[in-house]
Amino acid sequence: MAVKPEGTPVWADAMFTDIEGAKSFYGDVLGWTFGEQSSEYGNYTQAYADGKAAAAVVPPMPGQEGMSQWCLYFASPDVAATAAKIRENGGEILMEPMAVGDFGSMCLARDPGGVVFGVWQAGTHEGFEAEMSEPGAFCWAEIFTREPEKSDTFFPAVFGYGQQQMEDGEMDFRLYTLGGDTMALGRMKMTDDFPDDIPPWINVYFNVPDCDDAVAKATKLGGVLRFGPMSSPFGRFAALSDPQGANFSVIDTSTTEGEMPKLSDVS
Repeated sequence: MAVKPEGTPVWADAMFTDIEGAKSFYGDVLGWTFGEQSSEYGNYTQAYADGKAAAAVVPPMPGQEGMSQWCLYFASPDVAATAAKIRENGGEILMEPMAVGDFGSMCLARDPGGVVFGVWQAGTHEGFEAEMSEPGAFCWAEIFTREPEKSDTFFPAVFGYGQQQMEDGEMDFRLYTLGGDTMALGRMKMTDDFPDDIPPWINVYFNVPDCDDAVAKATKLGGVLRFGPMSSPFGRFAALSDPQGANFSVIDTSTTEGEMPKLSDVS
């Protein structure tokens, strides 16, 4: 597997106080299976979609119990250099660059608008193995922020993204691109409909064969439907919170409706 270009979404994981509960929930909703807990690395447990690495779950660090949330990691050829760029552009390093055995090196950071994300420099673990079109695989992510101008300045400066603005007067949505190609990342301005106590975050989407069926399974198991299901030119999708409060979305990319929105390049 080729190393991903810098800035490519390359991995996702989440902390859960109830690891077994998380495994049961996502196993039923997304069809994931799970590897053995790695006691050497804080009981980090990898999830698989049809035998291919798709994400991971891990117990919370001390003091972060009950604070479940998905974290998206971006590829970097040099995590220390990326951390320096994050600081230079007004971001904050939450966890300093560190090696994770021979798997790779990582850091955790926050953009000037409060969006938390990770950086991953691959070693033996190169990130997602499951293709985006496969059931259970990561396939899309959106930065939700109340201060889009900060993210639109910060992320392109750090990762070299190009930008395309959706020509829609009703929402402020932007695509980030790499090398002129659309990748799996967008930016959405949070409207006044979002309660003030919801911080900015990166919402991850996982592919499912049937959005409505996934929503039915999730809600039956204690998940909360936040939005949808809704059909779009990109697929039929819904936003959910799992029983431990982590937000995520599901999308059936084979069920599309409507015309693709018009996009304009941002210089």
